[in-house]
Amino acid sequence: MSTAASAPDGSLPLVSVVLPCLNEATHIAASARTVARTLAEIPVRHELVLVDDGSSDDTWRVLGELARTDPGIRALRLSRRFGKEHALCAGIEHASGDAVVVMDADLQHPPSLLPKMVSAWRDGFEVVDATKTDRGDESLLSRVEARLFYSLLRRMSGFDLSGASDFKLMDRKVIDAWLEMPERNLFFRGMSAWLGFRRTEVEFSVEKRAGGRSGWSVRGLVRLAITGITAFSTVPIHIVTLMGLLFLAFAAALGVQTLYNKLTGIAVDGFTTVILLVLIVGSATMIGLGVIGVYVSRIYNEVKGRPRYVVAERADSEQV
Repeated sequence: MSTAASAPDGSLPLVSVVLPCLNEATHIAASARTVARTLAEIPVRHELVLVDDGSSDDTWRVLGELARTDPGIRALRLSRRFGKEHALCAGIEHASGDAVVVMDADLQHPPSLLPKMVSAWRDGFEVVDATKTDRGDESLLSRVEARLFYSLLRRMSGFDLSGASDFKLMDRKVIDAWLEMPERNLFFRGMSAWLGFRRTEVEFSVEKRAGGRSGWSVRGLVRLAITGITAFSTVPIHIVTLMGLLFLAFAAALGVQTLYNKLTGIAVDGFTTVILLVLIVGSATMIGLGVIGVYVSRIYNEVKGRPRYVVAERADSEQV
């Protein structure tokens, strides 16, 4: 067993499970009971940290009732919807376990995998990643988009997150290192991969959703993809530079050809060529400014120094 897997007083280690919630009122109570029941079968102490990410249904009411009646559950309500990455951050910062497990509240991340993950942690691994072998009933378009994103991320940043998920167990020393990363533009699985530490993987198939529907929109996924790439790679900036060099070489070659035609007396009207060149260069310039703008906006968000999230309300059994 790793030293982090034992409490200082010799008691059983504490495992925290963080569950971000968004409009999960219909099934979150059953999901929490399932997770708690599975943890009870493992020789560890456990706590559940449930984070309501600005739900518009009765999720917070259900979470409050769970937290006030079960001493093993703590609940947080964020002041608005900050996004899953920030809800994960809130849960991690409020978890007190020797190890912290992050998983979805809709049970697409199977709780039955928890004993295997805890066992790997006890064997000395500091990060236990759950990787997908089957993406479940995900649409073909979503599969293609995910493959394209992870391929781009691997080529640009060097991190291979193919099959990766937010379902993972992290040792306390990993959590402490993660908490030292101050950025506001969060990409959880990329940040945890960047940290390193001793890692192992366990495989799982995505289960059927316990209830509700995905909170991800196309816009949200695109925004997450942009954050993931720009947070871990400056390749897009270098591509803009390369485009500039290519256009410079093209312009030099075209200039030589134009001068030659002028000197030999065979110059002809080039209206079409001029229009095409203006459109191409103008488009490339706008794309370049757009890429630079994305990075500048990231810097702008970071230097403002605003908190990653705002907790509006807390609930636990001590409030009863």
